[in-house]
Amino acid sequence: MIIKSAEFVKSAVKPSQYPSAELPEIAFAGRSNVGKSSLINTLVNRKHLVKTSSTPGRTQLINFFIINKAFLFVDLPGYGYARVPASVKKSWGPMVETYLSTRKTLKGVVLIMDIRRKPGLQELNFIDWLDYYSISSILILTKTDKLSKTKQIKQRLSIAKDLGVDNNALILFSAKSSRGKDSVWDAVDRLIDIST
Repeated sequence: MIIKSAEFVKSAVKPSQYPSAELPEIAFAGRSNVGKSSLINTLVNRKHLVKTSSTPGRTQLINFFIINKAFLFVDLPGYGYARVPASVKKSWGPMVETYLSTRKTLKGVVLIMDIRRKPGLQELNFIDWLDYYSISSILILTKTDKLSKTKQIKQRLSIAKDLGVDNNALILFSAKSSRGKDSVWDAVDRLIDIST
C-alpha cells in the first residue's frame, strides 16, 4: 500500500459525532499500552499521526483517520489496566460496543495483543463478540522484537492455542523494525476489497 495521505478527521463518543458513513473503515482494538498507536503510525509511515504514550489509557475517545482519501482507520480506546477514573472506564465498553455493532461501513477489526502476554478473558470475550456480530478480525502480536526467535515461535503457538485459532492467523509485528507491516496491509486490503 502506497500511502499518499493520512489525516486525523475527528474524535467521537457517540454515533451522532461519527463522520458520515461513506468510506470503508478498519478499527484497531487492544489492551491499553499494547502498541496500537505505534502500529497505526508504522502502517501509514507517520511518526505522530496517532499520539503514542507510555501512560496506558491515553486514548479515551474513538478517533477517526482518513487514509489516501479512500478509507478510514478507527483507533478505539484501549481496555485493561489503564489508570483512569472508574466512571470513564465504565463508559468505554458501551461506547466501543455501540460503534462496533452499529457502524455499517466497518469492514473489520485489527485486534492487537502483546506477544509477551497470555491472552486474558477480555481478548477471548472480544473475539467471541466479533464472531457473534460476524465482524472480520485481523489478529496481531506486537512487540516481537522484545523476544528471541525461539521464544516468539513458542509464544505464537501458545497464544494460538489459547485463542483457538490457527498459528498462521497471528501476524507477528514490530514497530521498531516494521516487521509484519506488509502482512498487516495484505490483510487490511483483503477486508476493504471484499466489500468495495
